[in-house]
Amino acid sequence: MLYAGRKRTLNDCSAVAGKTRMSEVDADVDKTVVLHRGILLELRDTMNHRAHTTVSDDLPMDWVGDWAGRRRALTPHRLAVIDADNDRHFDYVTLDTRVKRVAAWLRDEAGLGKGDVVALISGNRLEAVELALACGKLGIVVAPVSHRLAPREAAALLARLAPQCLFHDAASADFVARLGAQREAIPRFCLDGPDSDHARMLLAPEPQRIGEALALSDTALIVHTGGSTGLPKLCQISHRQMVWNAIELLVAAPDGLGGRRELVLFPLFHIGGWNTVLPVLYGGGCVVLQAGFDPAATLAAIARYGVNHLGAVEAMLQAMTSAPEFGDTDLSSLAGITTAGAPCAEASMAPFFARGIPVSQSYGLTEAGPSNFIHGRDGQSIASLRGDYASVGSSFFHCDYRIVDPVSGDEVDIGTPGELRLRSPHSFDGYLDDATATAERMLPGGWVRSGDLAVERPEGGVQVIGRLDNVIVSGGENVAAEELEAALREHPAVTGALVFGLPHDRWGERPAAWVTRHPGTAITPSGIAEWLSGRLAGFKRPTLIRVVEALPLTGAGKLNRRAAKDQQMQELPGDKP
Repeated sequence: MLYAGRKRTLNDCSAVAGKTRMSEVDADVDKTVVLHRGILLELRDTMNHRAHTTVSDDLPMDWVGDWAGRRRALTPHRLAVIDADNDRHFDYVTLDTRVKRVAAWLRDEAGLGKGDVVALISGNRLEAVELALACGKLGIVVAPVSHRLAPREAAALLARLAPQCLFHDAASADFVARLGAQREAIPRFCLDGPDSDHARMLLAPEPQRIGEALALSDTALIVHTGGSTGLPKLCQISHRQMVWNAIELLVAAPDGLGGRRELVLFPLFHIGGWNTVLPVLYGGGCVVLQAGFDPAATLAAIARYGVNHLGAVEAMLQAMTSAPEFGDTDLSSLAGITTAGAPCAEASMAPFFARGIPVSQSYGLTEAGPSNFIHGRDGQSIASLRGDYASVGSSFFHCDYRIVDPVSGDEVDIGTPGELRLRSPHSFDGYLDDATATAERMLPGGWVRSGDLAVERPEGGVQVIGRLDNVIVSGGENVAAEELEAALREHPAVTGALVFGLPHDRWGERPAAWVTRHPGTAITPSGIAEWLSGRLAGFKRPTLIRVVEALPLTGAGKLNRRAAKDQQMQELPGDKP
């Protein structure tokens, strides 16, 4: 019997090969070969065995999600976390013991299990980290919600998330109270304070074993975006994404992460906070936590706890260097700072450079990272870092990138700006309940559109130079012009609105707005600003509002943001709102 190529299955071939003679099996499957039935049966059994034993992202394993427990087994007495607000120091045994007690309460008292969603509104507190680590053991999905949003924005996110319960810190209690009917429908638990729900969780005895076998493909987090194209989207983040990011950061660190003492400044309501905490714990390092950012307290924590690395947005660097304590604070332990969230100016890095502290930019996207590019500082001098400050460096070891023409999708030449696209094993699993937006973001071949304009420089490295859309990046937060315009148009006297970004020394950009009004109505910029205060988060509100007779339009009849911005800049020479 002759078998050409692989047109038939092995079962088919073994069934018809009973009368054949023993013959050589040619490795080139495009040639016609004679296969002996015994060989076919052995090959079929081998392939069937492999099909059942192959490790895939869908295979449940005990270690997945158990960040604290696995590290406890490896380095039990290494320092794991410092709570700077309360001067508490926990090793991995203590941290995992506390986490196991929280997990037992979640399972036994709250009745939560794999796939359930819990919302989290909190600063960067130890209790919030313990809650997330406990959820990881059980397969519970954590959905952080920013307290910087307006209450109605947060309530809308909670309605979409439909969580089984809501955990919050005491500082967010007033914010939670303003969530209205959405708050009333969700059981709520407080994380901090001597009589808090979290304190009662820790009174339970430590369970011997607790955890669920989880697959890397299971969802770990649901993280909302900054609303780059309007209302925030909800990104589904798998355990695979977080594990691979930890691997990326571990591989990129010249000396690993075991000696890292990381001050966590990126908020836990963004992916950046979790992508700081989890990789450091994965590598056996120590995270230093402060509930909120305060420049004086941050400087004090660096000196007191020997912080050797931190990540920050540009506004944080500016606040730290402007603080009276900056010049006298001992920063000798600080071996490096990584900026993220938006491009950082050299002027904001300069005070640290002057003190011999390396600063470099990184880049990541929640949907494709969250870490994608890093500036490897190994062997680089302060002078070389200063000269290369605008670069975000190179892609991580396991991350591919292309810079393409946004229309054709063809790769552009070095030195030519184009859209940055990314491919890696740590892409997200799509937007929650938004297949259309997911399809627009995720392309064939595993590529993810960033929506950012970037250029590969002839001297090496990549520079992110702007946004492809109308997003205003203010202090690391994305402000969608369309969302702000929609809010302005809700004002009863406003007929039209146009929003654009103006340069700002501290925040990078801040929104500015032009509005038109109904004839015969009287509105003032201050009145509109007051009206917006309860409707939008503070970082989204325009710092300049101008009432105009008509909004500039393009030839196609669309709002002409460039014309408005150019005119406004001409009228504000040297002024940066």
